Amino acid sequence: MSEHPIIRWAEGGCDQSARWRSEKGLAPHKRVVIADELMTADTAYRLACEGTALLWRGDFQNARQMLLAMARRADEKSRRAARKTGGVKTGEKPANMPSEAALQPPTDAFHMHRLAQSQRARTLGMLLLPLASNYSVPLRRAPDVQQACVEAYGPPVGDAEAGNSIVSMRELLGLIGAHEWRKKGVEVPALQDRIHPHYGVFAPVRGEYVDLVAKASLPTGNLFCSNDEPLPLAFDIGTGTGVLAAVLARRGVKRIVATDMDHRALACANENMHRLKLSAQVQVVQTDLFPEGRASLIVCNPPWIPARPSSPIESAIFDPDSRMLRGFIAGLAAHLEHGGEGWLILSDIAEHLGLRSRAQLLEYFAQGGLVVVDRLDARPTHPRVADTTDPLHAARAAEVTSLWRLGVQSE
Repeated sequence: MSEHPIIRWAEGGCDQSARWRSEKGLAPHKRVVIADELMTADTAYRLACEGTALLWRGDFQNARQMLLAMARRADEKSRRAARKTGGVKTGEKPANMPSEAALQPPTDAFHMHRLAQSQRARTLGMLLLPLASNYSVPLRRAPDVQQACVEAYGPPVGDAEAGNSIVSMRELLGLIGAHEWRKKGVEVPALQDRIHPHYGVFAPVRGEYVDLVAKASLPTGNLFCSNDEPLPLAFDIGTGTGVLAAVLARRGVKRIVATDMDHRALACANENMHRLKLSAQVQVVQTDLFPEGRASLIVCNPPWIPARPSSPIESAIFDPDSRMLRGFIAGLAAHLEHGGEGWLILSDIAEHLGLRSRAQLLEYFAQGGLVVVDRLDARPTHPRVADTTDPLHAARAAEVTSLWRLGVQSE
C-alpha cells in the first residue's frame, strides 16, 4: 500500500492512477475526466462547479488560458450574486449603492468573503496537471518547474509507486511563483538587503511591522546591561523567514534565538541568516513558542486574525482562537529578564472585523501579568488599503499595526 494518496481515473479505455499532491491536504478527486483544447471554458467551468476534476492533456499555455477563463466565470458569478442581493437585477450596480459587504456586520462580511474565496479556490483547483517522476510536466510548451517542485516537495523519488503524480494547476503555479520570490528575494529597507522566502513561508511584504521593530528603542532596564551596552540576548518567537531576528542582529543585539515549529520556516530562516552573514549571532531552533531561559527582549509577530487557515501558508495570517497570540502573552513573563520587554507586533484588523475586541486583548495582558509600557503605531501602505472594491475595504482602511511594548507587572 502506498503511503501517499492516490488519484484514479479512466483514460484510453484503461484505469489509471498516480500519486495525488495537495499542499492543502485535500483528498483526491473522485470524478476525473480528460480535458484539452476541444473542451469549452463554459463546459470546464460547469464540470468544475459540479465537482468533476479536469486532467489536462493539451498544451500547457492553453491550460493557463483555460484557468483564466474559468476564473472570469467564477468572478462574474460572484458579481451577479452581489448585484442580486443588492436589489439590482440587471446592469451594473450604481456607484452610490453600498456593496453587499458594506450593508452587513463586519464579522458576517468577513465570513462571507472567506466562504467565497474558498468556493472559488475549490472550483479553480479542479484543473489538474500531470507531473513526471522527475518533476517535469509532460505537456507541450510546459515550463521547467523541476527546481520549484524540489523546493516545495523535496528531491524526486523515481520508483514506480511514488513517481508520476497529479497536481492542481493553481498549486503548480503557486510553486512557480514561490520559486521566483525565493530567487529574487524581498527588499527590506530596514536591512538594506533582501530576505528570500521559501515556499510555504510568509514573505515580509508588509513593511510597516518590520519598520516598527527597526525603529523602537531597545529596552535598557536589564540589570545585567547598561545603557551603553548592546542587549546580550533576544528571542524571536515564530521567526518565519527570520526577518525580525535579522533586524535585531543588525541593531547590535549580541545573540538572538529565533524559534519556529515549521520545518520550511526553519530552513528558510537558516538560509537567510547565512546569506546575510548573521549565523554567528542568530541561532534558529525548533520549538513551540519559547526556547529555554530568559531574555532581555522577546519579539513576536503572531497571526493577526483568529480564524481557521485554509492552507499552510495562511497559518501566518489566520490562527484559530488566537492560540499563538495567547500562548505568547501567557508565557512572556516567565521568560523575560528583570527589566526586559516583550514586543508584540499586532494589527487591529481583527477588531475592525469584530473577531476580537481591544478589551479582550488587554484582558489577555492582565491575565499574563503584563503591563503596557508603550505602543508604537503604523498605518499600512499596501495597495489593498485603497481598493474600494475589496469586500473588507472598511476594515483595511481603518487598520493600524502596533508594536506593544510589554513589561512584567511589579508585585
